[in-house]
Amino acid sequence: MLYRLIIRPLLFQMDAEKAHHFTFGIIKFFLSLPFAKTITRAWLAPQDKHLQKQVMGLTFTNPIGLAAGFDKDARLIEELACFGFGFIEIGTLTPRPQQGNPKPRLFRLPQDEALINRMGFNNEGVTAATQRLQKRPAGLIIGGNIGKNKDTPNEEAICDYLTCFEALYEYVDYFVVNVSSPNTPGLRQLQEKEPLTALLQALQAQNLQKAKPKPILLKIAPDLSVQQLDDIIDIVLQTKLAGVIATNTTVSREGLRTPSEQLASIGNGGVSGKPVRCRSTEVIRYIATKSNKQFTIIGVGGIFNAEDAREKLAAGADLVQIYTGFVYGGPATVKRICRGLSASCA
Repeated sequence: MLYRLIIRPLLFQMDAEKAHHFTFGIIKFFLSLPFAKTITRAWLAPQDKHLQKQVMGLTFTNPIGLAAGFDKDARLIEELACFGFGFIEIGTLTPRPQQGNPKPRLFRLPQDEALINRMGFNNEGVTAATQRLQKRPAGLIIGGNIGKNKDTPNEEAICDYLTCFEALYEYVDYFVVNVSSPNTPGLRQLQEKEPLTALLQALQAQNLQKAKPKPILLKIAPDLSVQQLDDIIDIVLQTKLAGVIATNTTVSREGLRTPSEQLASIGNGGVSGKPVRCRSTEVIRYIATKSNKQFTIIGVGGIFNAEDAREKLAAGADLVQIYTGFVYGGPATVKRICRGLSASCA
C-alpha cells in the first residue's frame, strides 16, 4: 500500500529509465544495512512449500520468476532474491558491451498499466556479468538470456549466441535464446524456420558436448501467426529444446487507452504489461495444446496478481515471470501472488 500510494507516484514523476537506476541504487543501499536482507526475506519471501515446483530437472521454491530485462547485467541478483522470486533471469546479454538505442527509450503508459521499451539490448557484455555471477547466492536459480550484438549480421549471429553460451555455462542454470525482441533491427528475422533451426541446432550441439547439458529455452514474440507458432513447435521438438518462454513484448498498439498522439510521440518499441496479457495466454494455450505439452512453457506477459498467474498456469505454463507487474506492484508483488496461489491450493 505504501508503495502504491506514495513511492510509485514519486518514481513515476521521474524519467522511467532514470527511476529504474535510482531504484536499483536505493535497493542496493538499503539491503547493505545490517540484517536488512534477513528481515526483507522474512517479510517478503513466500514460505509455502506446496508452491515448490520441479521443472527441467530444477527445483523452484515457487513458480514466480523475474523476467529478463530488469537486471540485465546481474548487478542485483542477491538483493532481488530477497523479494521472494523463485528464479531470476538476467540479460539479454551480448558478447560485447553495447549502449543500446538512443534515450529516451523506456516509457510508462499508466492508463494501460503498461510499459513501452526500445532499449536495444543495452548491457555491459557477457564477461562483466560472469564476473558478478561468480558470487551468485547459493540455492538461487538463475537463467541467462542471450542475444547478438546489434552490429553483428544475422548470417553471423550463431557465433554471438555460442560465445554467450560458453561464457555463461558455468554460472547459470538454464539458457534463453532471445530472437524475439522488436528493438534490434532484423533480429526477429531469426525467428523464421530455417535460420532459427540452424541457430538452435548449433547451440544444442555445443550443449550436448558438456558433461551436464543445461536446459535451453526459446523466447518467442506474441505477434507470431498460427503457421509460425506451428513452426516453432516443430523446431523445439526437432532440436530437443527444453521449452519456450511465451511471450516477449508486442509491437501492436491495438486496444490501448493511452491517447494516440501520446503513442505517436513515444514512437517505436515493444509493449509489455496488461495489454499483452490475453495474447500471451492465447499463445501459451495454443502451444501447450498443439504440442501435447511435450516441453516446458514459461509464461510471461501482463501478470499483476494471483489471478493472472493462475490464468497462465491453467493455459499450460509450468512457471511464470513478471516485470511490468513488479514495476507497478512494488516489492510485495511476489508475496501477494504466491499468497493467492497458496489460497487457491488450500
